[in-house]
Amino acid sequence: MLRAPVTPAMLTWARQRSKRDPDRFYTKFRKLQEWEAGELQPTLRQAEEFARFAYVPFGYLFMDTPPVEDLPIPDFRTIEGRPLERPSPNLLDTIRICRDRQLWYHDHARREHEPVRTFVASVTVDDRPEWVAAEIGEALGFDVESRRDCRTWTRSLSRFIGNAERVGVLVMVNGVVQHNRRPLDPKEFRGFTLSDPLAPLVFINGKDSKAAQMFTLAHELGHLWLGGSALSNTGLRPQEGLRREEVWCNAVAAELLVPRETLESELLKGEPPPIAVPRLAKVFKVSTLVILRRLLDHGWIDRSEFDDSWQEQIKRLRLVNANSGGDYYRTTLARAGRRFTTAVLTSTIAGNTLYREAFRLLGIRKTATFGELCRRVGLSE
Repeated sequence: MLRAPVTPAMLTWARQRSKRDPDRFYTKFRKLQEWEAGELQPTLRQAEEFARFAYVPFGYLFMDTPPVEDLPIPDFRTIEGRPLERPSPNLLDTIRICRDRQLWYHDHARREHEPVRTFVASVTVDDRPEWVAAEIGEALGFDVESRRDCRTWTRSLSRFIGNAERVGVLVMVNGVVQHNRRPLDPKEFRGFTLSDPLAPLVFINGKDSKAAQMFTLAHELGHLWLGGSALSNTGLRPQEGLRREEVWCNAVAAELLVPRETLESELLKGEPPPIAVPRLAKVFKVSTLVILRRLLDHGWIDRSEFDDSWQEQIKRLRLVNANSGGDYYRTTLARAGRRFTTAVLTSTIAGNTLYREAFRLLGIRKTATFGELCRRVGLSE
């Protein structure tokens, strides 16, 4: 029986790196404790299966020491003001997939003579968030008036994404790694930005609530306007210890979604928060959580009122999200982004991209899926 000369320390490192429940490892690999203690080595097949289960490249198990896996983009995530530690393999793989797609689109954009996105790196953190929010809103055509015909804030989110893609931003929303069952944890990250003058990209964690996704998109657009790539875990709830860029992007996002001047004009004197919040959410076509944050920011409710209302709205939104269904092709388009998907499909039909490369980029396996995606975006093979 062929044994794999793996290092016990690497087995332990791979198990811990995966962030999977240790009990699942010990249940699946009955002799794992002996492997990690150096008392026994796994067979080659067992080592390969262990590597797949741990989301680690097989060759890593034969290294003497763990590799340094630094995040390839600036990390603005914090918990109580402290940076987070080792990133999960799910996060690392998601960034890798998005960077791969961005590189492809960058080359595609150059080949097709697409214009440089002049909004990238067009402002600095010294610019007033209110002014930048107005610039973004004008560029995207995403103001309060444009949202009034949206029936729900979920529809408003879809329009927001569509408007961002129309100006050249690649927006990808996914709750798993590519198309497999490895879920992305919103507690680890809510989204990230990969800045590029031809292929600016925003990724939104689809496991997060729809309400949080809208704020994340607005926040990450702030990073694009600054011209920097960034990994974020900030949400609507106030946090301490954030870096200056994150505080600035939060301010831009809040003003973009609910401009203060418009909010002031919509407020009714003496209206209690339980009535004001859902009414204003309908006016601005955003979630009640966004409205709560804006009311708190400008002192129209105190922190106690905010905390009580926040918990109530979180429970309600969880029920809404739990009852929502899905369509496979719509989900596939959201995961890779309509703009990116359309470009890959068009390039493949034109003979500039191989079908197997298109399947890899889009995370699909069947020709029938390719054909249906063509139909969904208005193309024909």
